[in-house]
Amino acid sequence: MTAAVIERNGHYLVTRRLRGTHLEGLWEFPGGKCETGESHEACLLRELREELGCEAMVGPKLLGVAHEYPERTVELHFFSCELRGSPQALLGQEMQWVARADLHTLAFPPADDELIQMLSERTAS
Repeated sequence: MTAAVIERNGHYLVTRRLRGTHLEGLWEFPGGKCETGESHEACLLRELREELGCEAMVGPKLLGVAHEYPERTVELHFFSCELRGSPQALLGQEMQWVARADLHTLAFPPADDELIQMLSERTAS
């Protein structure tokens, strides 16, 4: 699985997981499952087009984590990304830009904990 860490002016773009999905209602960084034979970068580009209607530039990998949930284990790869265009919530998901200092106030999946900690400790760019 891949996730895009998209930052603009010290704010990060996050979306809320849809009802009926694993970990529904929690906030997350946009992204999703890789298709067979698909690279992480290609997966992110596809997912961002499908979810947000935007092209993007995939930057460096920020973090890779494996997390065991009771029902499944996920391997998640977080990449810094830059959007080209204005994102729109194409799947009906909630979407918001959250200040770095406020990331910890939202409910994210446990697999995101290390990333939230890392981003919260960064100095504003």
